[in-house]
Amino acid sequence: MLRYAVERLIQAIIAIFGVLTIVFVVMHLSGDPTLLLVPQDASAEMIAQLRSQLGFDRPIWVQYLEYLGGLAHFDFGISVVQRVPAFDIVVSRVPYTAMLATGALVVAIGMGIPAGIIMATRRGGWIERLLTAIVVTGQSVPTFLSGIVLIFLFGVTLRWLPTSGSGDFASLIMPSIALGAISMSTFARMTRISIIDELGKDYVRAGRARGLSLGSVVFRHVLRNAAIPVITIAALEIGNLLAGAVIVETVFAWPGIGQLAIQSIQSRDFLVVQVIVLLISFVYVLTSVIADFVYALVDPRIHLVR
Repeated sequence: MLRYAVERLIQAIIAIFGVLTIVFVVMHLSGDPTLLLVPQDASAEMIAQLRSQLGFDRPIWVQYLEYLGGLAHFDFGISVVQRVPAFDIVVSRVPYTAMLATGALVVAIGMGIPAGIIMATRRGGWIERLLTAIVVTGQSVPTFLSGIVLIFLFGVTLRWLPTSGSGDFASLIMPSIALGAISMSTFARMTRISIIDELGKDYVRAGRARGLSLGSVVFRHVLRNAAIPVITIAALEIGNLLAGAVIVETVFAWPGIGQLAIQSIQSRDFLVVQVIVLLISFVYVLTSVIADFVYALVDPRIHLVR
């Protein structure tokens, strides 16, 4: 177990290092941020002076090594635009994105898993056809479009919910639904496939032969065995929700790290973008590792060894 944990930690560090390297190179190749910070009538001397102050006149490999050295000391650098620590800027937005991702995950799991169970146990009926249509719609409609539709229907037409901002719980409902719709469809499809696969196995037929009802077999035995692929999807979807928050937060003017990422990319605020990518990468890796250990709890036959 310890050896497995150490190996996964090393893999996580390598993965995060690779992502940071790619983002660093791409962001620095996108243009010179000093041109966005100086007035339009700025002279060449003024531009050169600001570029030197910000350190962008040095070779890219020098900037890269300095950035890695700062990370080793938990120094994430100073924002080019706001001139405050980049880490502090990102951390101030994390609670908003955490609330949004949690709300979306509640929508995805709370609706997706029950829908998948019903679709698997009520095959051929009108309920399955209705739920299938809902799942396909949730999977097909882009997040930005579903957000606009929700705003028009519940915000503008019915005036039940605020159209933007993060004032109270009501303002969280529509962004959570828009962000969680695609994940809900994913949970529903994976749950349905896993349960249908389990229903064809011998232990289910043996249970039914002993007089157990389908519901009893499903909830007492099938769900536990079908949980492994669903756990895998859950680990991936948590990271996907953070990535998808970029669009949803922009549509609903939600002040999270997704909106901050768009603003930072537009202003070429390299260090803030890199902190955001580091955070999302860390969440992806952490949820993947946690999922591996949850496997062993759900199914004792799984041993986390190499």
